[in-house]
Amino acid sequence: MGTGNCTMVTEFIILGLTENATIRTILFVVFIGIYVVTLVGNVTIIMLIRSSSQLHTPMYLFLCHLAFVDIGYSSSVTPVMLMGFLRKGTFIPVAGCIAQLCSVVTFGTAECFLLAAMAYDRYVAICWPLLYSTLMSPGICMLSVGASYLGGCVNAWTFTGCLLSLSFCGPNKVNHFFCDYSPLLQLSCSHDFTSEIIPAISSGSIIVVTVFVIAVSYVYILITILRIHSPEGRHKAFSTCTSHLTAVILFYGTITFIYVMPKSSYSTDQNKVVSVFYTVVIPMLNPLIYSLRNKEVNEAMRK
Repeated sequence: MGTGNCTMVTEFIILGLTENATIRTILFVVFIGIYVVTLVGNVTIIMLIRSSSQLHTPMYLFLCHLAFVDIGYSSSVTPVMLMGFLRKGTFIPVAGCIAQLCSVVTFGTAECFLLAAMAYDRYVAICWPLLYSTLMSPGICMLSVGASYLGGCVNAWTFTGCLLSLSFCGPNKVNHFFCDYSPLLQLSCSHDFTSEIIPAISSGSIIVVTVFVIAVSYVYILITILRIHSPEGRHKAFSTCTSHLTAVILFYGTITFIYVMPKSSYSTDQNKVVSVFYTVVIPMLNPLIYSLRNKEVNEAMRK
């Protein structure tokens, strides 16, 4: 399909992490191991929460959906990455590339909202324990979960809509290991200021809002904990937050590097490394973080 002297692109070539055949082989073994651990860990968390009555609480409902989102997040990226390790350059149709971007943004955004909901849950549990059953009723919890997925879909359609408005008639080599928006935007022969600013505003607003909710929640949590006189009480209250706080720092630390820092301050290779961490490694770490430091999960696992 041509436009003048320009042939429209029908597929993209994902260049991957490296061109070195030896390194690709090593990375294939490493990342297929990471992917297996991710699937096993998150599926185990979901099965434990669904099968153990003691884990049928709002916190573990959010954790169950976080595990599901991590499976989807990792599965959106890792299989294409593994194909890139087996051969030099992975061919993917334009429609497939758009679908992958839509899936990554949906699950990534849903994770932001779920982490914010989990922070609010900890705030209510520690600061308003007598009102916990009212403020975190099953209806409110399911509404929060539904809003997380809806927010993910809306943000994904923002990215997808902008991508569909672009024309690709030049180079088709994506210098990344998956179809991320920025490298695709660089290949477009028709992008304008709107296609750059709308996704940035959408994703930036979501990051700001969710970070604000998490930060305010933890400020009140910290104030409440400092008012507890007994060291044991302080430790018990804070221990319920450490797993979530660790997951928040890891996730938001990496996406802030990608989406907030000036593009001129880091290279494409650094972008790839950080993207690997938040799309592939963090989904593997989350079930480990929530299981290793959580007595209730460990007890349910022993049973």
